[in-house]
Amino acid sequence: MAYDEILTERVRDIVHGREGVAAKEMFGGICFLVDGKMFIGIVKDELMVRVGKDRHEEALRKPHARTMDFTGRPMLGYVFVKPAGLAAARALAGWVDWAYEHVKTLPTKAKKPRPPSLKLQRAKRPG
Repeated sequence: MAYDEILTERVRDIVHGREGVAAKEMFGGICFLVDGKMFIGIVKDELMVRVGKDRHEEALRKPHARTMDFTGRPMLGYVFVKPAGLAAARALAGWVDWAYEHVKTLPTKAKKPRPPSLKLQRAKRPG
């Protein structure tokens, strides 16, 4: 199991019925997106929470939270929360709501146009 499926179901229960929310497997875990923007993820047994750069330090003061370092480099605006910080339903809902509300304030990014696909043609042989 690459990510905690019970935690995933708990998050699904919290976000059920919210407009624009989708789940997508990525980063070896599962992420929840709202309007295409990631707000919560589950990597192994930890919750990845997008809290925003302006509230990063506030998030770190909460029990069992640490700066997200998924790539080995700290990422401001994101925290990991250990399972002990998610045991209570209210605690998990608080993190999910925080991330959801934060991401809803972010501007929508314009979709990048995809480059046209190249059609391969066989080279004409002389003769």
